[in-house]
Amino acid sequence: MDYLTSLRVFCTVVEAKNFARAADILGLSPPVVSRAISGLEERLGSRLFHRTTRQISLTETAERFFTDCTRLLDELQAMEERASKRSGEATGLLRLVAHTTVMMNRYAPMVASFRRAHPHVRLDVTLTERPVDLVGEGYDLAIVLPFMLSTDTVVTRQLEIIPQVLVASPAYLAARPAPRHPSELSDHTFVPMSASIRKPSLTFRIGGKEVIVPLAYDISSNSAVFNREMVMEGLGIGVLPSALIDREVAAGRLVTLLDAYELVGAATDIRLAYSTRALLPAKVRAFVEHAVRFCDERPYVRSEALSVEAQQE
Repeated sequence: MDYLTSLRVFCTVVEAKNFARAADILGLSPPVVSRAISGLEERLGSRLFHRTTRQISLTETAERFFTDCTRLLDELQAMEERASKRSGEATGLLRLVAHTTVMMNRYAPMVASFRRAHPHVRLDVTLTERPVDLVGEGYDLAIVLPFMLSTDTVVTRQLEIIPQVLVASPAYLAARPAPRHPSELSDHTFVPMSASIRKPSLTFRIGGKEVIVPLAYDISSNSAVFNREMVMEGLGIGVLPSALIDREVAAGRLVTLLDAYELVGAATDIRLAYSTRALLPAKVRAFVEHAVRFCDERPYVRSEALSVEAQQE
């Protein structure tokens, strides 16, 4: 294995925090990755990783070496793109992790249109609703809700904000009167998101003041789709993204509640997240631009402007 490839292997192991995971990302076998690291250690005359049966950690030498390596590899990639006039061409494998419900109900067409627009990019898409370590798990990009980001050392770009709506099924409302004021919600049962994702309470702005209403519930989950089904089964009031219940409301399978009262902070914030490296690969840059354009061209509920936040270079 040549020296530059060994450096790429080393950087991938650091970012993945695991030899086997790095091997999977690179399409190599674990023994090949292990030999590459051993070869680097022999060349440098210094150990790069502390190894145990369950985990690895960087030595002081490796921490300094990693900073220099990433800078060198980024500069080499930029140099190659400039020399070959490929700086604007998106190629290679793009690893994307996305919130399952958001992707399946919102962005699958966007991924398909990106693939058609960039035929030289291959996509590996992972769907999950758990927190993710973007760099540590080897992903190029993420389409996530804010709670899913395990670190703030990434760039996030807002794609859209979807309002939350209070809804109940006709069967639920047949058994008890619909609330006419937020204060009456204390007499009702809810089907909320898990407390680890969103606090089991609602905040209303009434007469210029904020009123917090705690939610009583017997079932909660980390899936808005599952919650919607439970609400339709009559198990309680749901606080669900409008985009997820519009059809059910139009068909009369769900009924909106307290429309005249303003909910504070009850919205689904969908964000695109990617590494803070200054020199973005063309495939990542192309996907970011495509995603933003895709949302701009569709009548989604959006914030006043797209902005780059949480950027800590």
